[in-house]
Amino acid sequence: MEMRHFDAFAAVMSAGSVTAAGALLGRSQPAVTRLIQELEDSLGYALFERSGPRITPTARAFQLYQEVERSLIGLHRIRERALAIANDSQAPLSIAATPSLASGILSQALAQVQAGGLDLPPSLQVHTGSDEYVVESVLAQRFDIGLATLPLDHRGLEIHWIGEAPCVAVVHRDSPLAAQARIEWHDMAAHRLITLANAFRLRGRINAALNAACDGKGVKPAGLLETNTSVHAILAARAGLGIALVEPSTAYGAGIDGVVVRPLPVHIPFYFGAVTPYGKSSTPVATALLEALAQAASALQGFKRHEGRRHEALLQKFHGEVAPPPATLTIARPGGRG
Repeated sequence: MEMRHFDAFAAVMSAGSVTAAGALLGRSQPAVTRLIQELEDSLGYALFERSGPRITPTARAFQLYQEVERSLIGLHRIRERALAIANDSQAPLSIAATPSLASGILSQALAQVQAGGLDLPPSLQVHTGSDEYVVESVLAQRFDIGLATLPLDHRGLEIHWIGEAPCVAVVHRDSPLAAQARIEWHDMAAHRLITLANAFRLRGRINAALNAACDGKGVKPAGLLETNTSVHAILAARAGLGIALVEPSTAYGAGIDGVVVRPLPVHIPFYFGAVTPYGKSSTPVATALLEALAQAASALQGFKRHEGRRHEALLQKFHGEVAPPPATLTIARPGGRG
């Protein structure tokens, strides 16, 4: 197995066909087919199911692609760094971030660094993914900087700062709720709640706060819509499907039209931070970007900055708010308005 085999495999997975992959690689369709067959022979299992000219990736192909994609990113970084050394130019800068933090503060921070007089490297790479993806990518040193939510503690990571900001509610701008100074818990009784699905991070704290507010008061959301990103939750609120309870980075930073952002009656903290590989030397641009990220985050209403060494204390508070097993959310019986 050689790198060209994995390049062909990744191109077919991305393009969806051998012909399109050949166009991406500058190779003929038969040449790509041969590379895929050689790779399958070496692996000892099929990567694609064939049905005439159509191919469909197997379950094993999807599993392998995750590893190949990560490796190709690393090789791309090596090539970029080698060229930078040869040309005596700035080293490439790569950032991994969750979608919420990338959309909410990363672009503003990059613009701030550039406005401050520092030249950004010719090669910038930004990849988004889950918190787990960000942590794993920075640990493996495939990326220089990571932006993710707590927990972030790992001996292979250096936490530069931790941010805290309150979660918010988002509603359609024409909703009667948009006229209120804040969204109260009893407002949930007539509307569907739109929020995130991962109970082990932010969602657990939202559940705990809502259940505490509902306890003994008869206040239950009329329904529930779960999604994996705050952007989807806000877009659902814009479509009039209910009230989105989300972190503030996307709510304030993504610039989604047609909605208004309102505070909640209690503080539900959103914890996040910036990390780099432990012990790795930092370039002037990377150092400036780490500070610029904190400055961009400070624009969030109610933002508090904590030192990275406070991670353990904040984590204890985090787990205190989300007692295992994670709380489930009680909703009203069908019949409430969505």
